[in-house]
Amino acid sequence: MAGEESVHRISGTLTEEQARRMLAGMNEVIRAGEEMRKLRAEMIKVFADLGWTQERIAQLTDMSQPAVSKQMAKYRTEDPQPPMGLSLDQSDVPWLEGRLWGLAEELSETFRESAACTDWVSALARGKKRFSPQTVDALRRLVEEDLRRHRAELPGGHQAAYDRIGRGLDLPPKGGATPSGSASVRRSIAHRMQRDALGGA
Repeated sequence: MAGEESVHRISGTLTEEQARRMLAGMNEVIRAGEEMRKLRAEMIKVFADLGWTQERIAQLTDMSQPAVSKQMAKYRTEDPQPPMGLSLDQSDVPWLEGRLWGLAEELSETFRESAACTDWVSALARGKKRFSPQTVDALRRLVEEDLRRHRAELPGGHQAAYDRIGRGLDLPPKGGATPSGSASVRRSIAHRMQRDALGGA
C-alpha cells in the first residue's frame, strides 16, 4: 500500500498541462527529425540528378553506399525532371523564402542576441516554426528591423539581397513552368546559396 500511495502522490504532482507541454516538446523533436530525414532523401535525388556518384553522395551524407543506393532506387520509377537551376536570382516563393531564411540567419549570427530575428531563426532550426505566409511576413518584419538598426555596420549586400527578396515575395510570378525540386529542397538550397553569397561559407 505504501508503494501505491507513493506512485499516486508522484503522479498527482504532474498536471495535464505539464504533460501536454512535455509531449509537445517531444513531438517537435520527432517531427523535426522525420522532416530532416525526408529532406535528406530528397537532397540525395538532387545530387544524383547533378551527376554525383553514389560513393560521393555516401561520403557527403555520412551514409553507407547501400543506404544511398536504396534511397536512389525509390526515385528511379519517377519521371525524370530537368536539373535544378542553381542561379541565386530565381523567383518562385520557396526559393525566395530560403534566401530570406539565409539572410536572417546571417544577421542572427553576426549580431547574436541583439538581432531581432534571432529567436525566429532559432525556432526554425528546432522545427518550432514552419514556413507559411504569416511566418514569412513576420520574419520579413524582423529582418527589416535588423537591417535598419545595424545599417551602419553592414555591407550593402545585405540590404540589396533583402530588396530583391522582398520584391519577389510582394509580386510572386503567375503561371509558368514549375521549378524542379520540392519546396523544402528549394528552400534549403537557396538558404545555403544566400549564406555563401553573403560571406557565410
